[in-house]
Amino acid sequence: MQTNFLSQQFNAGSLAENSTACPANATICDGTSCVLPEDNFNQTLSVILSTVLTIMLALVMFSMGCNVELNNFLGHIKRPWGIFVGFLCQFGIMPLTAFLLSLAFNILPIQAVVVMIMGCCPGGTASNVIAYWVDGDMDLSISMTTCSTVLAMGMMPLCLFIYTKMWTDSDAIVLPYDSIGLSLVALVIPVSFGIFVNHKWPSKAKIILKVGSIVGAVLIVLIAVVGGILYKGSWIISPKLWIIGTIFPAAGYTLGFFLARIAGLSWHRCRTVSLETGMQNTQLCSTIVQLSFTPEQLELMFTFPLIYSIFQLLFALLILGGYRLYRRHRVKTKTDVEKTAQKEDSKSSAKINGGFVSDEMK
Repeated sequence: MQTNFLSQQFNAGSLAENSTACPANATICDGTSCVLPEDNFNQTLSVILSTVLTIMLALVMFSMGCNVELNNFLGHIKRPWGIFVGFLCQFGIMPLTAFLLSLAFNILPIQAVVVMIMGCCPGGTASNVIAYWVDGDMDLSISMTTCSTVLAMGMMPLCLFIYTKMWTDSDAIVLPYDSIGLSLVALVIPVSFGIFVNHKWPSKAKIILKVGSIVGAVLIVLIAVVGGILYKGSWIISPKLWIIGTIFPAAGYTLGFFLARIAGLSWHRCRTVSLETGMQNTQLCSTIVQLSFTPEQLELMFTFPLIYSIFQLLFALLILGGYRLYRRHRVKTKTDVEKTAQKEDSKSSAKINGGFVSDEMK
């Protein structure tokens, strides 16, 4: 009995000594390689918040659909020049930018792969909300999001095969086609209902749109906060990934805008393409990463999708703020010009009518 007690003490002491190499709450430890657990609290919180966020997202996309004119939407499908430009940005510019950033910063192969996965993901639904706030083309925005999600079924494997050969076997990356399909369903069904409501009851659709746009803004911030809570134990990663996570979305917004402008699209469509290019489906990226890599590998790059998500939101809000300031200044200037022109017209007509000028015109 005494021997067993001493043995238990020794084992407990050994475990205590070994635990110094890893955090006390780590579940998988191999030397200094540790992964923090998704404890019961996190699992419960994740399920609850995922349910709430899914419902909110469906409502937001329903409200965004209330701003889509069926004829305009079908027009983009029949004459898909804007969608084609968006396709070049989404599956041309973004994967190439991811590849060049990975080479420029000389990051680890496993980290380069996650950056490439992010670059190959389709556009996220948050872009539709921001596009509404910057007076973008909502018909183009939603058609681009839908088409990029559909095309991701084939373009993601192709892009990953082309760009990741130097770092890993592309067959090792598991693409969750069911998640892509669910994203598509979650987008198409609510938007379709919204388009129907806008077609039948346009006055009610405007009210739904205003409410949904506010809920959408709250949802975008909420997703970022939730990510920070659920993955708070994984923030210690390479500074290079932080830098790439900052540059990458900014490059997507900028390059998308300029390519759209070179392609001859109007200004409001350029803003739309820019947002659709820079705002990626980060939830899909996180799912692919978790399915494809071991816990030891996840430690090196698991938080990158969240970092990208934060900075893509930050730059989107800066674009929104800049556009709102520009619009306010432009409207104010335009009003002043109109008043001046009106005043001059009144004075000139006063000369013709005998020189009478009212006090308001002076």
